Amino acid sequence: MEEQNISPDPENTQSPQEENTSQDIEQTQESNTFESRIDLKPLQDSVEQIKNEIAKIIVGQNEMIELLIISILTNGHALIEGVPGVAKTVTAKLLAKTMDVDFSRIQFTPDLMPSDILGTSVFNVKTNDFEYKKGPIFSNIVLIDEINRAPAKTQAALFEVMAERQITMDGTQYNMTAPFLVFATQNPIEQEGTYRLPEAQLDRFLFKINVDYPTLENEVQILTDNHNRQDKMDFENITSVLSAENITKYQELIKQVIVEDNLLNYIASIVHNTRTNANLYLGASPRASIAILNASKANAAINGRDFVTPDDIKRCTKAVLQHRLVLTPEREMEAFTVDKVVDQILETIEIPR
Repeated sequence: MEEQNISPDPENTQSPQEENTSQDIEQTQESNTFESRIDLKPLQDSVEQIKNEIAKIIVGQNEMIELLIISILTNGHALIEGVPGVAKTVTAKLLAKTMDVDFSRIQFTPDLMPSDILGTSVFNVKTNDFEYKKGPIFSNIVLIDEINRAPAKTQAALFEVMAERQITMDGTQYNMTAPFLVFATQNPIEQEGTYRLPEAQLDRFLFKINVDYPTLENEVQILTDNHNRQDKMDFENITSVLSAENITKYQELIKQVIVEDNLLNYIASIVHNTRTNANLYLGASPRASIAILNASKANAAINGRDFVTPDDIKRCTKAVLQHRLVLTPEREMEAFTVDKVVDQILETIEIPR
């Protein structure tokens, strides 16, 4: 019998290598199309400009700065914790300076009353009527210094306006002007003259940001910069980057970032694990799940992606959870930490592929 040569189909003449190359090109084209769904370039440029402005005075502390920027983009409040002298207050003031919005700073003290922050009604002799004088809380960016120094009554008044973004005085409702964000600082080592923040009130903060000491190299740079500018803090050289309209626009843009269903399950699994974890007395609420979701979207956006990855979730999870979880008494006695529990949870939960 004669061998018959079967000619290949002209439409399927690609070698396996050519097929793979063709598939890669198609995937790249799809990826490019996917990445262009949201224009994140203006947002990225603004974030980079903010970092450059802050870097004029602050050395290092990149983690704190990025998390504060994420909290702004997600319209969430932030609690900054660190020992005295690590630039908590200065960084918050500089960040507010890079935005063309109102800023106020309130130093909390043990004798501070709710009216000192919310305002009070004052009798006006000319009109023969009471007139409401707004307090310093009526601003866009409010810096609360040493939040744990004020008594519970004052803290409760603050957390109410943080949650509702409004107050009611003498039967009249006053809404906060957007954006309204609270950055609060506290000292973790000082106990005298302080009032511990209750867990229900801590839950109002999107992030708890722990600020560490600078590295040796950064501290040398701090000393050099301080010597060169002759121990002066020139806040006038800080340029405003964002307006209130820009902030609102970027906050709306963040909401459009894509999150796959398997990543939503990943977030839910992490938070659910905190409620069944043997090391924890108190787990996280659904508010924590939403906080991780929103923060992950913002983290993806400032990195130029309009879709969330597992790394975005892992990066934001610790800052969202560490002030919401309570260790069991046994674990506290063993000097265990919430950070270790969160690390263990992240290692236990399978990462979506």
